Amino acid sequence: MKFKKEDVIAKMRKDCLIAVIRAKDAAQGEKIVDAITAGGIKFIEITMTMDHGSPVEFIKFLSEKYADSPDIVIGAGTVLDPETARLVILAGANYVVSPGFNADTVRLCNRYRIPMLPGVMTPTEAIHALEAGCDVIKLFPGNILGPSSISTFKGPLPQGEFMPSGGVDVDNVDKWLKAGAFAVGTGSSLTKGAKTGDYDAVRKKAEEFVEAVKKAKG
Repeated sequence: MKFKKEDVIAKMRKDCLIAVIRAKDAAQGEKIVDAITAGGIKFIEITMTMDHGSPVEFIKFLSEKYADSPDIVIGAGTVLDPETARLVILAGANYVVSPGFNADTVRLCNRYRIPMLPGVMTPTEAIHALEAGCDVIKLFPGNILGPSSISTFKGPLPQGEFMPSGGVDVDNVDKWLKAGAFAVGTGSSLTKGAKTGDYDAVRKKAEEFVEAVKKAKG
């Protein structure tokens, strides 16, 4: 389903949880997505780092598969340039995420009213992202910055909304959310069961994440 920008942001604020999927191919990716959505996670971020096949085509496939779903929100991750952003938007991505800040990519996403979450590590980068019109900024790598970085960024930039990604797991997701994170992105700790073909473990881990987020939000 295609969502309006403001609806994506509102849903992201409500759910607070984005599943980052780095699949080796579309077949594995679909099994991971099926397990994650069965576990209750609704935001799916497909990265541009698929080993085999086209992640853009996979996003298109998922967009069509969930075309009638009012809950599942498909996005694209590891988007490094405006050319890739344009492709994933045409394929049906409802939001775009990057490990870094690229002004041209943000500008293109703004043109089509698609939320763009650029990765930052410094206040200077965060200021550039705010000036470019980004509604939510990705703190990356989260495992280096740590939960306390939220208050550090929000000290001089209280108007900023921040989403950590990298190093977020069931045991620390509450720390991130209680520190003021707008949402969190989680990947390897969520999907590690897929490496051995244990997709039920992926589903169970998704359920654990959803429950942890509910407890953290009170």
